[in-house]
Amino acid sequence: MPEVRLVNVTKRYGKIVANDHINLTIKDGEYVSVIGPSGCGKTTLIKSIAGIIKPDEGEIYIDGRLVNDLPIEERGVGYVFQNIALFPHMTVWDNIVYGPKVRCLPPEETRALALEMLEMIKLSARSDAYPSELSGGTQQKTAVARALISRARLLLLDEPLGALDVKVRAELRYELRRLVKDLKLTALHVTHDQEEAMSISDRVVVMKKGRIVEAGTPINLYVRPKNIFTANFVGEANFLRGVVTQVNKDRSIVEIRGGSKLVTKNTDGGVGDPVVIAFRPEFASIVRKKRLNRLSGKIVDVLYSGSIVRLKVELANGDRVVVKKALSFERPTFNVGDKVTVNIPPKDILVYPYPEEGLDRALALE
Repeated sequence: MPEVRLVNVTKRYGKIVANDHINLTIKDGEYVSVIGPSGCGKTTLIKSIAGIIKPDEGEIYIDGRLVNDLPIEERGVGYVFQNIALFPHMTVWDNIVYGPKVRCLPPEETRALALEMLEMIKLSARSDAYPSELSGGTQQKTAVARALISRARLLLLDEPLGALDVKVRAELRYELRRLVKDLKLTALHVTHDQEEAMSISDRVVVMKKGRIVEAGTPINLYVRPKNIFTANFVGEANFLRGVVTQVNKDRSIVEIRGGSKLVTKNTDGGVGDPVVIAFRPEFASIVRKKRLNRLSGKIVDVLYSGSIVRLKVELANGDRVVVKKALSFERPTFNVGDKVTVNIPPKDILVYPYPEEGLDRALALE
């Protein structure tokens, strides 16, 4: 199970900096996903580790060994692409054993490895099938097996599920994690699908404009993101501008536009500091009883999605926020124009210093 370490890795394409002094350590046996907007440098990062791209600056270590000048075939990695790259004229078996045959492994060893891989991906019964006879998910499982048969301990997954339909993608993501953990591999998984990354990863890395913005466990990135861009990019969040008016030992008070005041957990700032309040739509609620942090408004949009209703509420100060609420028999319907009161518990409010570049630029995906 190799550890992967990147030290100040930088890659430029003319004036474009695809990776800008990336520092990252992926621990032995860790399943790490990288997410970020299109063009943020995710694929450049994983291709640099694989050896497909050579960085302009910095060092890449795999299992403590500097690999910057090492060819792909000597890095001990398995690489799986988004576009399923199987030989169409070969069966599942022949696709899987292609690598060992090229490397001239003994036939008996090749056969034993292939049987092991087929058992792992549960495709023993389809070993004689051609790619055209397989579903997209089964084809990609074959591609994974072909990447692993070389006994690679580091698996690099570059949008491996992007070409599959939603249902197959959801099923195969958990199969990928099972394989990685059963085989005691280290995995780096690049994806544009946040749900995919959050559901299977030990740790998630968020990138923007060639840099790592934040890295952490899925739950920490969602519940307590340290960076305002992460709060916006991962999941959905509401943002309100405000000013700190009071700071106590265990709580602060922030006044938002229009004069309403919200009690929050203690902030790092002081009285008078401009801040941004953030909260997740599912952590807010529509209430009737008198509670802390009540904001009056009216519903301007209603969207039902299965058991969840998504309400867009225009507050009295003109700001708009989203509240997600589970449907119940007590109040099965909401209507545009209904006057409501939004409550945000103090513990679920995030407070960020107001960005120097302005809120819109701080949240921008490009």
